[in-house]
Amino acid sequence: MFSNLNKMTAEFIGTAVLTCVVIGSGILGDRLSADNGVSLLSHAISIIAGLTVLMLVLAPISGAHLNPIVSLVNFVAKTQNLAKTVGYIVAQFLGAIFGAAVANLMYSLPAIQISNHPRIDAGTFLGEVIATSGLVAVIGILSALGYEKFTIAGVAGWVLSAIFFTSSTSFANPALTVAREFSNTFAGISPGSVLPFIAAQLVGGALGYAATRAVARRTSKA
Repeated sequence: MFSNLNKMTAEFIGTAVLTCVVIGSGILGDRLSADNGVSLLSHAISIIAGLTVLMLVLAPISGAHLNPIVSLVNFVAKTQNLAKTVGYIVAQFLGAIFGAAVANLMYSLPAIQISNHPRIDAGTFLGEVIATSGLVAVIGILSALGYEKFTIAGVAGWVLSAIFFTSSTSFANPALTVAREFSNTFAGISPGSVLPFIAAQLVGGALGYAATRAVARRTSKA
C-alpha cells in the first residue's frame, strides 16, 4: 500500500509533467508553424500521449486524478476523505505552477510570465462546461458500470475530442488553468479569464457528477 505522502507526491509530479506537456507542446507547435491548425494538432497529440502515459504509470499509486475537479468529485461521492482531497488539490496546484515554470525555462523564457491571451466569452464558458462535464461523466459512468479498466482510454478519447470540438479547447482542469496564466504563450490564458474558466469547470463537474448518478441509479434498477 502507498502512503498519503506517496500519493500526494504522485499527484504533484503528474500534474507538473502534464502542465509541462501542455505548455511546452504549445510553445513548440507555435514555433514550428504559423498555421494555428497545425499548432493545435501537434499540441493535442502531445497532450493525449502524455496524459495516457501519466495515467498508466500513476493510476496504481494515487488514482492519477491530476485534476482538482476529479478529486472534488471523489470527495462528494464519498470515495475519499476531506484530508486526502485537500492534500491532492494542494499538490495539483503546486505541481501545475511548477510545471509551467519548467516549460517556460525549457524554451529560454522567463520562468514566470503573465499571459495576455483573453479567452472568456459566453461561448467558451459553455464549451468549458461541456468539456469538464464530459470528462467527469466518462470517468464516473465507466466506474458505475464496472468498466474502470477502460477509464484511461475513455479519458484520452474524450480529451482529444474535446480539444477539437469545444470552443474552449478543453482546459477542464482548475490547476492547469491557473498555471497557464503564468505562461504568455500559445497555451496561456489571461488573468481575467481564469476565474470564469474555473467557474465553468465547477459547473461542468457538478453536471458530470449528476449524469453519473442518474446512470448509476438506472443501472441499479435494471
